[in-house]
Amino acid sequence: MKRPQHSHQIIEVFVAFLLFNDSFCLYYCSKFFFTLVNTYIPHALLREFVATIMVIDARLEGAFATAVAPYPPTPQQSLFFYLADPIQMNKEGSHDFLLQPRCVVVGPQLNRVNLIVGKHHKSVRVGFHPGGLFRLLGVPMLELADEGFDASLFFGSHLTEVMEQLAEAPDHLAIKSTIETFLLSQIKGLKTFHPIDLALQNLVACGGLMSMEQTASDACLSLRQFERLCKTRLGMNPKLFARIARFSKAYRLSENKGRINWSSIAYECGYFDQMHMIRDFKDFAGVNPGMILSQLSATPLRLQKDIKF
Repeated sequence: MKRPQHSHQIIEVFVAFLLFNDSFCLYYCSKFFFTLVNTYIPHALLREFVATIMVIDARLEGAFATAVAPYPPTPQQSLFFYLADPIQMNKEGSHDFLLQPRCVVVGPQLNRVNLIVGKHHKSVRVGFHPGGLFRLLGVPMLELADEGFDASLFFGSHLTEVMEQLAEAPDHLAIKSTIETFLLSQIKGLKTFHPIDLALQNLVACGGLMSMEQTASDACLSLRQFERLCKTRLGMNPKLFARIARFSKAYRLSENKGRINWSSIAYECGYFDQMHMIRDFKDFAGVNPGMILSQLSATPLRLQKDIKF
C-alpha cells in the first residue's frame, strides 16, 4: 500500500492497516495530521519480558503547531525514546509543563499526565510485560511510582550511542532492530522469571477481571505473599493493578470508537454498572468519561489507542 500523501483537502479521517509477520501497521490521515504506527512483536529472546515495540511517526498539519494529549495510567510499564520534536509533560492539576529527556523510563503510573508534542512526533515505546521492567532494571518498582526518569540514570552512556543509531535509522524496521539490539545487550543482568509474572500477564489479558485469589494461586503464592511481591515487581497492590487494567481497556475503547456508548463500554469491560466506570475515570483520568471525550475531541492525537498488551 502506498503511503498516504499529506493534503489539506482531506477532510475525513483515512485509516488503513497491514498485518505482517510479527508486526501490525496502522496509517491515519486527516486534514490535521498524518500518523504511521507500527507495532512489533519483539525478538524471541526478549518476549519473556517485553510485550511490544511500538514506533509512532505523527506529523501535525494546518493550525496545529503543537498538540496536547492526555495520557492516563495503563498497566504496562514502558521505556520511551523521543526521536523528533521534544516532548513536554505535566501532571493533571499542574499548570507547568516540563521538558522531557530524550529517553524516559516510566514505571507504575497511578495518575494521568498530559503531553505536549510538536509538529513532528516520532517515538518508540517499549512496553513491558508485568514485572518485566523490574526484571530489566533490578529496581523495586515502588521506587519508580508515578514518575518518569531519565533512562541514562539506569543505562549510562550507552544510550547516547543508541540514540545516534536511532536518528540514523532509515525506516521503522531499522528502528525496531536497533531497540532489540540494545535490549539484548542488557539481558545478562535480567532478574529471574517468577510464576507471578505469567499470572499477572493473564490478569491483564482478561482485563483485570480475574480474582486475586485465582491470580495468587496461578502464581503459586499465598495471597499475602502475592500482594507483597506485587509491590516489588509492579509498584502497587494487585487490586489497584487490576483496576488500572480494566480502566485502561475502557479508556482505549473510548479513543478507538467514533461514536461512544458508555453503557456498552462499561459492559464490555466488566464493570458492575456505569457508576463504577465513572469512578475509575475520575480516579485515573481526573475527569468523568464525558469530559475526557470532550478533551480528546480538542486534540488530533490518540496516544493509547494502539497499545497492545
